[in-house]
Amino acid sequence: MEPPVRLASTGTITHGVSVGEVLGVSTLADARLIAGESGLGRIVQRLNVMEVPDILAWVKPHELLLTTGYPLRNTPQSLGRLVADLDERKLAALAIKLGRYVDKLPDEMVEQADRLGFPLIILPNDVGFDDILNQVLTDILNRQAAVLARAEEAHRALVQVVLAGGGLDEVTAEVATLLDVAVAAVDGGGRVLATAGPADHVTLLWESIAHEGPPLIPAPASGRTPSGTSASGAAGRTRAFASVPVVAGGHHHGRIVAYSPAGTIRDSDVGILERAATVAALVVTRQEAVNAVESKYRADFLRDVLTGRAGTAERVTARARAFGWDLERPVTVLVAELDPDGDERATQDRLVACWVAAMRRHDPQGAVAGFSHEVVAVLDATVDAARVAKDAASAFADVPPATFSTGTSRPSPGAELLPEAYSQALKAARVGRQLHGPGAVAHFDQLGVYRLLSLVNDTEELHAFVRETLGPLALDNDAENSDLRRTLQVLLETNLNVAETARRLHFHYNTLRYRIGKLERLLGNFTDDPHLRLNLTLALHVLRMRGI
Repeated sequence: MEPPVRLASTGTITHGVSVGEVLGVSTLADARLIAGESGLGRIVQRLNVMEVPDILAWVKPHELLLTTGYPLRNTPQSLGRLVADLDERKLAALAIKLGRYVDKLPDEMVEQADRLGFPLIILPNDVGFDDILNQVLTDILNRQAAVLARAEEAHRALVQVVLAGGGLDEVTAEVATLLDVAVAAVDGGGRVLATAGPADHVTLLWESIAHEGPPLIPAPASGRTPSGTSASGAAGRTRAFASVPVVAGGHHHGRIVAYSPAGTIRDSDVGILERAATVAALVVTRQEAVNAVESKYRADFLRDVLTGRAGTAERVTARARAFGWDLERPVTVLVAELDPDGDERATQDRLVACWVAAMRRHDPQGAVAGFSHEVVAVLDATVDAARVAKDAASAFADVPPATFSTGTSRPSPGAELLPEAYSQALKAARVGRQLHGPGAVAHFDQLGVYRLLSLVNDTEELHAFVRETLGPLALDNDAENSDLRRTLQVLLETNLNVAETARRLHFHYNTLRYRIGKLERLLGNFTDDPHLRLNLTLALHVLRMRGI
């Protein structure tokens, strides 16, 4: 026997009509729904005729299956299982003609259809399958054509917005007009970038996004209508919220969210929202390209200022003003450097974004730019620099395990002294990390003796001083020497208080006296020579600053 005949429009149908709408066509005026009323919202996209016993191998989702019961005439016991099998394959409904091959549907079959919300329809005997196929398929094709025409019209309108130079404000306004809904464009972090629609509806949409955020629209299981929606509309389903992702270049940039208090957003409207998300992705990538170019110009200019290559003070002031920066006032320079193992490009970009946001809140006229391994900010000297750094660190905390260390300069009275302030901030960040570990915030004036040591540019001379002063204790290749160096450090910190040193190191008093004798044989009589003690203290400080 030939396989069953399936009639459907060419191509993949993404919209259809509900089972309830199918029952409204003239050829089915006398048809009776005997079970599965809760499934009237299921979508019919295809029609199939069941006249072979192995029909399950041929059915597809969203089909309306028509049958005379001929394949089941000799096995009526299989009718009870048929509904569950068809529902599992996500069919829309089963319509059957009784009397010729099957006289009555089993009660078990009817009960199961009601339980699953799977419509069972009794067809009138005087209506041919070809009439049903023609009418329903015509409705599906007409509906599909109307949906496609509306989607194309919306797409042209949205593309025209972009071609005219519009941004997310214009895109959301166009969608709100097309669908008569409130619309919001939301970035990946949940921040609302643009809204459009009636003010009270927009407020409700804001609240929804702020509290929980409407989810992306899922595909209903087995073609069922989602809870709380109606079976009317272009594709048989409506809803109050719809949300689609904005994706470009494999990156998720946010969402386009729509809200209708009347719950009238249809599946075809979701299709238009998807077109809008595509256009929004174009807007986002275009703006990112513009921002990247502008950021590069800003960073290049600020680097020139901080290295003293930007020209005269008048030229620096004028160009800074064009970027919205005020460099004529007394300012402080901050340097934020990613700590080791966090120097990835994406992490660096996130660090820049956090500092830009913090500067906007605390000093909108301050300069901020990202270099290859650091972010530099120049802000009003009256602003609490530590608070700005804490604000940026708080925003950056959602990028574990990356951290950054921050250094702050002395106040600088003008642009011509910014190179010196930049050097101070950079040294404060690096020395602070060495002294306090990752995530340190250090001010140049609070570095104490380390500030003086950091001014020695000849690091080889510093290392030579350490080797000459500490001798074998300068090396880390011997555990005993490292242990003796720790003993020396605590002795100097306690001003040679043997009892206190023994307590801190958990040594017996006599053990410590033995260690002191060993240290003096290696280093000299430091217990009686204050100058030697000073040299030893400085050498230990230099060791703590190793790598600077």
